[in-house]
Amino acid sequence: MLSMDPAVRAGLPPWSEIIEYLRGIDIGAVHVLRDAVDRGRPAIQPRCGVGGHAEMTALLRALELGGRPDLLTVTVDSHTRLRDFATAARALRERPAELNGYPMVTHGWARGRELVASVGVPLQVRHGSPDPRELFATALASGITSFEGGGISYNLPYAKDVPLEVSLHAWQEVDAVCGELHRAGVVIDREFFGTLTAVLMPPAISIAVALLEAICAARAGVTCLSIAYPQGGNACQDVAALQAIASLAERYLPDDACVFPVLHQFMGVFPRSAEAAEALILLGGIVGRLGGAAKVITKTVQEAHGIPTAEANLRGLRTTALAQSDMFAFVRLDDSRVAEERHWIEREVAELIEPLLDRPDLHAGICEAFRVGRLDVPFSASIHARSEVVPGRDAFGAIRFVDPAQLALSAETRRRHNRLLATSPSTLRGDTLRKILNDINHFVAYDALAGP
Repeated sequence: MLSMDPAVRAGLPPWSEIIEYLRGIDIGAVHVLRDAVDRGRPAIQPRCGVGGHAEMTALLRALELGGRPDLLTVTVDSHTRLRDFATAARALRERPAELNGYPMVTHGWARGRELVASVGVPLQVRHGSPDPRELFATALASGITSFEGGGISYNLPYAKDVPLEVSLHAWQEVDAVCGELHRAGVVIDREFFGTLTAVLMPPAISIAVALLEAICAARAGVTCLSIAYPQGGNACQDVAALQAIASLAERYLPDDACVFPVLHQFMGVFPRSAEAAEALILLGGIVGRLGGAAKVITKTVQEAHGIPTAEANLRGLRTTALAQSDMFAFVRLDDSRVAEERHWIEREVAELIEPLLDRPDLHAGICEAFRVGRLDVPFSASIHARSEVVPGRDAFGAIRFVDPAQLALSAETRRRHNRLLATSPSTLRGDTLRKILNDINHFVAYDALAGP
């Protein structure tokens, strides 16, 4: 079982009662994802999370009624993510509107069950915690059947000084419980956050990290594995990355695992104009369908301005649904370009992860790889990633390695990135910062087309 705060454990129902409650859930997240794959159109899910229980319930109901999502989200506040339950409780009492998410552990599992009962679609918990054990236990007791995160992806982008050994161990306990639940007849969808820092994330790094987390989870007994990828902005590269997830999963994950590619609509700097932002959301919906995603996590036209309103969330849902409709069935990409991108993404991921897979202790291998830079996450907040990799966009907006630093990439792979960027790291050195900033703000330039 989970090692966790004794006070939180004492407030939970017995484990046997939690299992029986989960068995009684009519529609779990895995069923929604399977249905999406069967119909050939991704499930749609918004992000949402507010502090108050009544407000959270009303928000979920409004999104279900007005947007008809396939799944809904409970985004958790930052105090709970850091296991600071006392501060979360104080904030809930004194200033709930200032919380940047729903403090689920503080609200407790009984209120969690009220959230589940308030809507007709499954809920997923999103958070960003290096150690989610109390939150996971509360989510299970609430009847929530989908839980996002992993020991790398919910550590390096969010925490300054949490050793990977610590976060990987905590998440290993979460995945072991999922394996135990599977043996008891309950399937929990585990989604791995390939978005990472959401800043110019090369597809190979995104997928390699998510795949390593999925491999660790599968070895612990997890059978429903959602591997998420962040929309980068170049349609051919994004479609190729989503397609590569499926083929890489066949290569590296057990045959009996259910693997679902997931697309996060663009997580970087959004255009400020509603018109340009909506076009980017539309593009994300089209990419999700063309890439064979099982699910698309939507964004809103208010991303550049702060926390979106319910109406903005509804607009993002509707735009994404339109993008997946027959209205855009005519949209096609150059198959040869997609195939070439996919080939290289698969090769790069293999170069990054295969040296680790034969290690007797995969967790130790991952930690060592990050220590020496054979794995790395650009722009990481953590001192446990070197953050030496420099990404950038090529002339078509695809994300490449300007400088792969110590990544375990072959000479041929490095030459290809140099060729596609039509330069080398040494000749860019004087303008690197300006180019990175321009590439980060790539979609902001489209504001000019929307007018004053």
